Amino acid sequence: MVEGWLNRRVYYLRQFYLRQPAMPSISATISATLDAHLEAIRVLRTQEATIQELGAYLVTCLRDGNRIFLCGNGGSAADAQHIAAEMVCRFETNRRALPAIALTTDTSALTAIANDFGYERVFARQVEALARPGDLLIGISTSGNSGNIIAAVEQARDMGVATLGLLGGDGGKLRGLVDHEMRVPVRETARVQECHILIGHIWCSMIDEAFAEPL
Repeated sequence: MVEGWLNRRVYYLRQFYLRQPAMPSISATISATLDAHLEAIRVLRTQEATIQELGAYLVTCLRDGNRIFLCGNGGSAADAQHIAAEMVCRFETNRRALPAIALTTDTSALTAIANDFGYERVFARQVEALARPGDLLIGISTSGNSGNIIAAVEQARDMGVATLGLLGGDGGKLRGLVDHEMRVPVRETARVQECHILIGHIWCSMIDEAFAEPL
């Protein structure tokens, strides 16, 4: 009796699942994502000279005793912290610690500034307080239109602080506003972010090499 009940249940379950619409192929999604990533990297290869030029500029900035500040929102905030950490600690090679500060990490400052002056000022206020002429601000924005990054760049420029935009797409409003531009000219945000952290790693590798301790 139990065996007959189980067989009927298996039969009805099988009929139910056979009537369901086919699920999209996970392997197709993976393949399409990898293809899009590789295409973004192919586009990035056309900008190797710019990556090298700006990496050398970061090295010069640090050699001259200046500091690097970084800011971004969401995934770009994580990139700002990631890159700053690689500079302060090290990337792959032992060297002296280097002064890089992510403006995305002090929750007390961020919430106080947002509460008193508005979210658009959360990075600009920190630039005003901490930066000095000769320092470098790296603003990371996949769209190039983040209001608080624009405000930070404008504050930096008013103070004689150099600015570098790590951008995507057409560069948005930040294109032409920053002193130096590193733009990933693809539209998909995730692909831009993947290229941004790759560029950051390349720059960190160049910094490691420049400041490597003698054997």
